[in-house]
Amino acid sequence: MNYPTGIKKDHNRLINYKNRGMDLESDLNQSNTYYIDNDIAYIYKKPTPIQVSKVEFINKGAIIKEAFYKEPSTTDYNGIYKGHYIDFEAKETKNKTSFPLANIHLHQYKHLENIERHGGIGFIIVRFTLLDETYLLKASDLFYFTNNNKRKSIPLTFFKKRGFLIKEGYNPRLDYLKIVDTFWR
Repeated sequence: MNYPTGIKKDHNRLINYKNRGMDLESDLNQSNTYYIDNDIAYIYKKPTPIQVSKVEFINKGAIIKEAFYKEPSTTDYNGIYKGHYIDFEAKETKNKTSFPLANIHLHQYKHLENIERHGGIGFIIVRFTLLDETYLLKASDLFYFTNNNKRKSIPLTFFKKRGFLIKEGYNPRLDYLKIVDTFWR
């Protein structure tokens, strides 16, 4: 942009992928806080297990300088709802037509299989960020798709047909438990 005084302003935007996926995570954390505060459910984000290997001590405490993941994490969220164990993974994609299955790691897939096999409520929540649409897909439908298709991504049409669109609201931001009530009785 050229200003009258001859000052030139360059507005190059840097793309920061550091917090990619944080919008969905923030919405889910706000929703879970609402559920906890209103005694509806107790669901929380699982911490990622890390091993600290290098620490620097300063006057006010310690600063972690180096750490690594001890083991692959399972899924993002778990807890209790109406006496049942609930466990799910949350993912975002910028793809407008499908969700890449590579975004779900094998250990997460197997974890959801174990949850389902033992009677828990398992699912994934996927946000198509460019469409501003968020879907809940039951783990059983995820398994159905992967067992019956050779595709490397789940088409949006499958989410529209077998999944549930989560409407955004004020409080909770994403009332995904309203959807869980429709398929879990």
